[in-house]
Formats: sequence, structure tokens, C-alpha cells
Amino acid sequence: MEKSEIRRKIKNLRMMLSEMEKASAAEEVFARLEKTAAFMMADNILMYHSLPDELQTIKFLKKWHDRKRFFLPRVNGVNLDILPYEETRLELGSFHIEEPTGDNVADVDDIELMIIPAVAFDRKGNRLGRGKGFYDRLLATSKATKIGVGYEFQLFDTIPSEPHDVAMDMIITQKTVIKM
Repeated sequence: MEKSEIRRKIKNLRMMLSEMEKASAAEEVFARLEKTAAFMMADNILMYHSLPDELQTIKFLKKWHDRKRFFLPRVNGVNLDILPYEETRLELGSFHIEEPTGDNVADVDDIELMIIPAVAFDRKGNRLGRGKGFYDRLLATSKATKIGVGYEFQLFDTIPSEPHDVAMDMIITQKTVIKM
């Protein structure tokens, strides 16, 4: 299946989810994440502020923000900057995603764990994003453990990948945990 076909299929499946199904899936995925050694050991974690069609991260961020140090990406041209998460310092940024404000950009080397969304993943750890390459550029510069999170229907046996794509170290869905 080609990338455009996968993106179209996943978009349609996401649109069919009820709010209850979205909430339940996020709860299940993040409960699995909490049990991983990578999460338990990490202090500095890059998370994402979810779009309506992604696994919702707000409850998870609120639950853990006083015990872990979270960072969120902010679009800067064609790249992503990483800034500390503070609930009161968010504003609508690029692509209608709430992004952190301020000038205190963190060094990617300080991040121990990255929780990454995608359109699709495969069982080898490959990730298909939305097509702009923001995460690929960021992931290529990081030595952090990379965990991809998504709905079970976002997991494929194989998806097209490019030489510049950075594979995940683990994929977590409501029903599956895959370690590479």
C-alpha cells in the first residue's frame, strides 16, 4: 500500500471513532506506556500535544506533570524546537496545535524518552507521519528511546519507508506492545 493510500485509510478510520472510543484507547495505551522501563526510568520526556484525531495526551500530561519533566515540540520553520511543558504557557501554533511559548529551548540531548504520534507504524518500528518530515528531522538528532503510540488500526505488518526515516524502539497500541 502506498503512503497516500495509508494516510487516507487511517484518516477515515479515525473519523469514525466516538469520543468514548478515543478516551478509552488513550487510557489503555498510556497505561501500557506507564509500565515500560523506559518510562519509569526517564525524567525528561518529549510528549506531543494531541490533535483531535490522535491519541489524546492531556490527561496523561496532567497526571504525570509533577513527577516527570515533560517537553513539547514547537514548529520553527521546517524543524521542531523542544520546550518545557507548562499548562499555562501554551498557545495555538502551527497546524492548530497548542505549542509551548517562551525562549527556553531545550537541548535534544537532554531528552531521555520521546513519545511520538504517527499516521501509521509497522511491526519493524517504521513510522509514517503526516508527510512534512518534522519528526524525522528531530528523531535523527536524538539518542533518546523512541516510543510510537497509536490506535491498533494504525499498526501494519509493513509500511513504505525511506532511508532517512528513523525507526521507533517500541510501538504501543491498545492491544499490542512491540519492542524492536
